[in-house]
Amino acid sequence: MAAVGVLALQGGVSEHCAILSSIGHQVVQIREPGGLREVSALVIPGGESTTMILLLKRWELFAPLGDAIRKGLPVLGTCAGAVLLSREVTEREHPINQDSLAVADVRAERNSFGRQVASFRQDVSITGLESPFPGVFIRAPLLHPLGPDAIVLGSVKEGAVFIRQGNAWLSSFHPELTNDDRVHRMFLEGSGIGGS
Repeated sequence: MAAVGVLALQGGVSEHCAILSSIGHQVVQIREPGGLREVSALVIPGGESTTMILLLKRWELFAPLGDAIRKGLPVLGTCAGAVLLSREVTEREHPINQDSLAVADVRAERNSFGRQVASFRQDVSITGLESPFPGVFIRAPLLHPLGPDAIVLGSVKEGAVFIRQGNAWLSSFHPELTNDDRVHRMFLEGSGIGGS
């Protein structure tokens, strides 16, 4: 079975590792550039996007990670991970200037649904899934497609929350905080990587 990496600098690392293991994949926690050569796909978990950018740069992962994704490494970014993948990053409450990997033609609007106290759970209809997915939204970004290659796969009334652009998959919600493995399976199968 293909090895799948989880960026292990901050955020929901253990939850993603548990789901990926449960569907039959070897999981590699990525903390240095060399680890990227060991995996067939990568998950970037939620957390705090500005902290994650600082850690990526400190551990000299920022450029190698962006290069690997641009060369075709399949990647799923959840919440802050989706922010990191987006070409543009804005904030609902105030102007910001934030770096990102800029690998998807998406504008991520951070904290679009409110702060931590405004967290919620909402079923999301996702193209390719037979029934709605239980989306867990915690300080979630809204995802605005900026070009025709950014394909919206799931939305709520406020806008897009699940987008795919080629090998990059962006989710506003936290699929790792549910008992439902369908988003992880969809990402891997859609990237040509099978599971159990």
